[in-house]
Amino acid sequence: MGAGRSEFAARGGWWVVAQAPVMLGAVLAPLLWGARSFDGTNAIQVAGATVTALGVLLGLAGLATLGRALTPFPRPLARAQLRQSGVYGLVRHPIYGGVVLASLGWSVTWLSLPGLAFWVVVALFFDRKSAFEERLLLGRFPDYASYTARVGKLIPWIY
Repeated sequence: MGAGRSEFAARGGWWVVAQAPVMLGAVLAPLLWGARSFDGTNAIQVAGATVTALGVLLGLAGLATLGRALTPFPRPLARAQLRQSGVYGLVRHPIYGGVVLASLGWSVTWLSLPGLAFWVVVALFFDRKSAFEERLLLGRFPDYASYTARVGKLIPWIY
């Protein structure tokens, strides 16, 4: 039993466990403590919805590009190859970046200050989770260091 637990931790399993309440909070906080309705004439809400959609698209592009190499764990699968083209040519962690952008947009869409505060938690969580993952990727792929020098971490052209 101890070996299974240590393997779970080595794969980054606790990051996966912690991710569920972080993402749930990102969805619920703006709904519980935000605007009660969406007003399509409110420029701020429309901008928030646009950022949400862009985040979803970024995350979906990352999911599609990984295909069968997709895993919820930070440690890449044994058969995985380093992706550096397509959406991975714009950002190293498009799925995480998509969640960060979508949660920001979701909070803005619902005009939720508590949601924005929770967005900070989301952004910090995925920044730290990606840092853990990058240590594993650096050990696995010799080209990863040069890739990090060329491509941003979470948000294309920003970070």
